Amino acid sequence: MPDDLHERLAALERVVADLVGQAQQPAVPEPSADTYWALYGLRDRVAETTGAVLYTGTVDLPTGEHYDWQYARHLDDLLALDWPEHASALAALGNPVRLRLLRKILGGTRSAAELGEDPDFGTTGQLYHHLRQLVAAGWLRTLGRGQYTVPGDRVVPLLVIIAATL
Repeated sequence: MPDDLHERLAALERVVADLVGQAQQPAVPEPSADTYWALYGLRDRVAETTGAVLYTGTVDLPTGEHYDWQYARHLDDLLALDWPEHASALAALGNPVRLRLLRKILGGTRSAAELGEDPDFGTTGQLYHHLRQLVAAGWLRTLGRGQYTVPGDRVVPLLVIIAATL
């Protein structure tokens, strides 16, 4: 190979290596204070720690209920938890019928009789099975006489979990 060809090939290899390096490490813009105001506030509060997780929400449900909610935990606390201990709460949400039930109940359909009219929920026995699972996991609370509600302290966390899947 002539020297000129070797030089051109070496230059081309350098260009390709640079492009591959750039593709493997995409540039991430520094978050702005306007866009990430909650993140900046959290950073200020946990500056001397390994970090933290924060979620918050303000919600007006179709039922007229209003919830303002915030929850934060330090990273060390979260990593120290026994995660499998919380599997049943997550597993209860892993069923499409239960997710439909929670959405209907948040939307205002509170009675088992009304929920039972929806063929998506199966038989009465199947409906009550799913309702019991959600109550046992803490995602629903019984109000008596076949009435159900999502507890106030679970509304925003439930919506955060749904939002995290998008």
